[in-house]
Amino acid sequence: MNTTTDSHAVADAASASLQHWRLERSADGLVTATLDRACASANALSTAVLSELAQLLDQLDAAPPKGLIVRSGKDAGFIAGADIDEFGALASAEDAQALVTRGWQLFNRLAAVGYPTLALVRGHCLGGGLELALACRYLLVVDEPGTRLGLPEVMLGIFPGWGGMRRLPQRVGGPVALDLMLAGKTVDARRAYKIGLADACVPPRVMAEAARQLVVSGQPRKPLPFVTRLLSGPLRSVVAAQAKKKVAARARPEHYPAPYAIIDLWARHDGDALAAPELIDGIVRSPTARNLVRVYHLQERLKSFGKAEGVAAARHVHVIGAGVMGGDIAAWCALRGLTVTLADQDIARIAPAIQRAHTLFKRRLRDPLLQRAAADRLIPDVDGCGAARADVVIEAIVENVEVKRELFRRLDAQMRPDAVLATNTSSLRLEDLRDVLARPERLVGIHFFNPVAKMPLVEVVAAEGADPAMLARAAAFVRQIDRLPLPVKSAPGFLVNAVLAPYLQAAMRCVDEGLSPETIDEAMLAFGMPMGPIELADTVGLDIALAAGRSLVSDVSEPPTCLAERVAGGRLGRKSGSGFYTWRDGKAVKATPGAVPQGLAQRLVEPLLVRAQELVDSGIVADAELADAGVIFGTGFAPFTGGPLNYRKNSHA
Repeated sequence: MNTTTDSHAVADAASASLQHWRLERSADGLVTATLDRACASANALSTAVLSELAQLLDQLDAAPPKGLIVRSGKDAGFIAGADIDEFGALASAEDAQALVTRGWQLFNRLAAVGYPTLALVRGHCLGGGLELALACRYLLVVDEPGTRLGLPEVMLGIFPGWGGMRRLPQRVGGPVALDLMLAGKTVDARRAYKIGLADACVPPRVMAEAARQLVVSGQPRKPLPFVTRLLSGPLRSVVAAQAKKKVAARARPEHYPAPYAIIDLWARHDGDALAAPELIDGIVRSPTARNLVRVYHLQERLKSFGKAEGVAAARHVHVIGAGVMGGDIAAWCALRGLTVTLADQDIARIAPAIQRAHTLFKRRLRDPLLQRAAADRLIPDVDGCGAARADVVIEAIVENVEVKRELFRRLDAQMRPDAVLATNTSSLRLEDLRDVLARPERLVGIHFFNPVAKMPLVEVVAAEGADPAMLARAAAFVRQIDRLPLPVKSAPGFLVNAVLAPYLQAAMRCVDEGLSPETIDEAMLAFGMPMGPIELADTVGLDIALAAGRSLVSDVSEPPTCLAERVAGGRLGRKSGSGFYTWRDGKAVKATPGAVPQGLAQRLVEPLLVRAQELVDSGIVADAELADAGVIFGTGFAPFTGGPLNYRKNSHA
């Protein structure tokens, strides 16, 4: 019998019956299974995709290959994870149990096949995608910037239930695996190889041949160090206790149960969620998971605003103003690969921004050559020559109407007609700034938040009659630098600052009434905020909070006494070393909070909720979904609630 011919027939028959997978068998007996999900730009593990994988394994059981290579047919990457829409449609505890059971059993089956298997990972490999890759004997990563691996399920309020909680610790050790899973972290190709997640890391040009050689090599996996084996075995309870303590510092179990479930499932059941069925429904269909899935979809909607067709990528950005905001915008753009010219009145004003940029590059870029390349892209420009060449010009100078108008008058004569002219103003109306331009409609707002390197949201501000093409290019630029563009209309405070101002004022009026700053902050930390309002005011700067309150809170005549007195005395918060708190080494020194009065959190958050609804009603932001997205990604508003207006709707129901 001709074994080669029969094997080809098996592979051909399998491919003919599959919509999402392609099977190719080479003359040497290796089979390549390529996932190319039909009618989709990226791969996700839907029910149909997993069912076909089971069929594929059935076919290979009938004619076992010399080795199996699993790869992606998408330019976008390997596999982005499970199908989020199917996850959100779970209607019962039985549905949730079936979802976990299906993936767990299928990937166990893949791990147990008698022939060697290899996952060839290029691009994103996340969630269920990494769980599939971990079920293969070998994992080969392609060394290029787009390759990222991780189990970020915790960001959706769930856990990796298809084997990731067992197999990731087996590969990299319990401490490293927990660190990745509990924070939803991803690693690049080189880091994946260094920590033992990947068996090989190769450049794109040799990936196919490297995969073919590795899958049949018989190469044993490098054993974990002795101490790591101890921490992953006999001492795993110690590791679990330390992990819980670390998680508790940033996430309360009543708000975010998933990280605690991950720790317990690893420590008590070796990562097998089916061994604790009571956890599955409590996590997978919890309000937190439902709301975090909502937040995921809100994020995807924001990303879509930066995907206008026909918009060319920016190459050169010119930033005017090298203060904390302007300098950090320039540094972030250089980090993201753009050429940046940074202008200010003299080199002495630019130098601190360059120094901060070098610190950012060292923190974000491990490779010294990449750090040097980023530094070379950031060019001091005292004379402002870069404005004439730039694709995007961003003004980030003092919040003074006349000073900005004079700058725009000069820029109008220098800039290319097709370049985007943007202001980073946080409080001024664009209509008051633009009438000095020959084409006033070209001015848009591109409003970043501090700290630029951490805050994902950027408001893209449209004045009345703004040029739609300029707005589209501004949004595309924001997305190009890996930020989330939120369209808003020109109005004092736009969305984020407009909702924060009454929230901070309400908190400081409670100080006037005798409550301690610590007690007020504790109330909102317990509510789920990442930072209390008093500490936030200190961080922003009390002088800025005072000015924002006067311009953005219309229903009060006098600022809170505690705020006015501190500003008058030069106690401006973190930047001056003292405000409501004393600041040491960048951290607020706090006393023990008192007992939190019942209803305090609701009292504090209510002005924010009311103002958010007013901004939707007045059209400053298009709808409640975008308002929720903006306040979550612009302020850190408790994500487990699904956003302020979603919370208001559910709490008033």
